[in-house]
Amino acid sequence: MARKQRKNNKKSFWHRIRFKYKLSFFNETTLEEVWSFRLSQLSAFLTLALFAFMLVGITALIIIKTPIRNYLPGYLDVEIRKEIMQNALRADSLERMMSIQSLYLENVAGILSGTIELDSIRQIDSLAHVDANYEIPRSKSEEKFVKSFEEEEKYNLTVLNPNPVPTDGIFFYKPVNGVVSSHYEADARHFGVDLVAAPKESVLATLDGTVVFTGFDPNFGNVIQLQHKNGFLSVYKHNELLLKEIGDHVVAGEAIALVGNTGKLSTGPHLHFELWYKGTPVNPEEYIAF
Repeated sequence: MARKQRKNNKKSFWHRIRFKYKLSFFNETTLEEVWSFRLSQLSAFLTLALFAFMLVGITALIIIKTPIRNYLPGYLDVEIRKEIMQNALRADSLERMMSIQSLYLENVAGILSGTIELDSIRQIDSLAHVDANYEIPRSKSEEKFVKSFEEEEKYNLTVLNPNPVPTDGIFFYKPVNGVVSSHYEADARHFGVDLVAAPKESVLATLDGTVVFTGFDPNFGNVIQLQHKNGFLSVYKHNELLLKEIGDHVVAGEAIALVGNTGKLSTGPHLHFELWYKGTPVNPEEYIAF
């Protein structure tokens, strides 16, 4: 019985808040209904809640975006402390620069007046003076690490090369599918490899890069050069047609030219490919499996 009573009360509650009331406006003279609308307790509550939420949001937005926030308790104190700290740092930097300028002017005035000899200029105190013989002390753990590292690198052959070529994480695309007909020979001034391929086959960029040269050479025909990261430069010669212009950015594996037989030194359709690192030619076969 009690359970049934609670169920009836629950139904009655939802019935009351969802029951709609009609609010009408009448003309006082003619008693004609001018305007009316229906409204329940639930819809009235939701409307008021939405209005309150919008009012709070608009008020918070106005406070945050306008100088009114400076009147909030505690907010202005944080801003003032921040400005005081910034001004203190500026004043300290300005004071140091003024001291350096003052010392510099005193030294110049002493040289001009003859009170300071030119040969003794190195002995003048400076705010930026650093003792060249000073060594930062190392902890025992640092000394142990340095000693073990030196022992490990003692017999590392890579240290014998003063200018190692950085190729870690770099994948070189094969510029063209072909057969190597002539290898790299620096003594014979042949700074690349010749790859025999089908006429008008696509020539691909070996790395991401930017076109830095395109043109025709009487000996090498149509030539295109790409500048890559880490100091690499790739050169493609004897092309039939160049597909890119100076300044174009290309990605690795993108077609940049067509295989040809241009130039006096060409003996047939092939690609002469060169790879340079920081102004020095390197053997492409050490980096690409043709």
